[in-house]
Amino acid sequence: MDRLRIGVSACFFHPDGERKAAPSKTLLWIEQSTAHWLMSEGAFPVMVPSFGGSTFRGPIHVQDYVDFLDGLVMHGGADVWPGSYGEKPLRPEWHGDRVRDEYEIALVKAFAAAGKPVFGICRGLQLINVAHGGTLFQDISTQKPGALVHRDAVAYDLNFHQVDILADSRLARLLGGGRHKINSVHHQGIKDVAPGFQVEAVSPADGVIEAIRHGGDAWIAAVQWHPEFHRPELGVVDDTPLLRDFLEAARRARAKE
Repeated sequence: MDRLRIGVSACFFHPDGERKAAPSKTLLWIEQSTAHWLMSEGAFPVMVPSFGGSTFRGPIHVQDYVDFLDGLVMHGGADVWPGSYGEKPLRPEWHGDRVRDEYEIALVKAFAAAGKPVFGICRGLQLINVAHGGTLFQDISTQKPGALVHRDAVAYDLNFHQVDILADSRLARLLGGGRHKINSVHHQGIKDVAPGFQVEAVSPADGVIEAIRHGGDAWIAAVQWHPEFHRPELGVVDDTPLLRDFLEAARRARAKE
C-alpha cells in the first residue's frame, strides 16, 4: 500500500552548555504522540530537518522535501520570535526561536505554493498566522488582562477549557458546532488574524482565537490545542475527523501530481 508521507516540522534544542546530552550540538526532534497521531490513520510521519547552520551540506533543500511529501504538520513547541511579526520582546524570556521561525516559515510557504495541505498545532497555529502577515500576543495574561489561564506548567496537557466552534465553518462540519472541551498548553496567541484567514473557534471566556483556516482554495488550517494529546476518557473533543480531512486533502494533492 502506497501510504501518505506527512512531514512534521522539527523542534530545536540549540547548543546549550548546561545540557548533558550533546551540549555543543543542535538537536532536532518531534514529540512521540504527534507521530503516533498521524500513524493512527495509516500515514507515515517524516521529520523535516533544518536547511541551515554550519553543518548543512549537500544538494537537498526545502523544495525536495515538498516534492517528496504529501502534506505538512507544524509541530508545537517554543515561542515565536516577536521579530517575525515586527515587534520586540516585551520580556527577555519571550525572545522565542528566530532560527526555527525562519525554517518553518519557509516550509509553510513552500508547501502552500505547491498546493499541499498544511496543518498547525499550538505554536504551529501561531507560526502559520505570522507567516501570512498576522500578529500575536506575546503573553496572553499580560496583554489580555482577565483572560483564562491557557497554560499551567504543573497540569500541562491536563489543563482544559471550553471552545466555541463557529457555525457554518468547516471545523463545525467536521467536529460539530457549539461548545467543546479541549486541552490548553500555550501562553501566546493570535492578536491580529492574517489576511485571507478565517477564525473557526474561540475561547468563550476571553475571546482568544483557538482555530483558523485559509479562506481560499488552499487547505491550510490550525488549532491552538493539541489533538495529538487526545484522550477520550477525559471528555475532550474527538479530533479524528479533522485528521482525516487533512489526510484526504493530502491524497487529493498527490493525485494531481
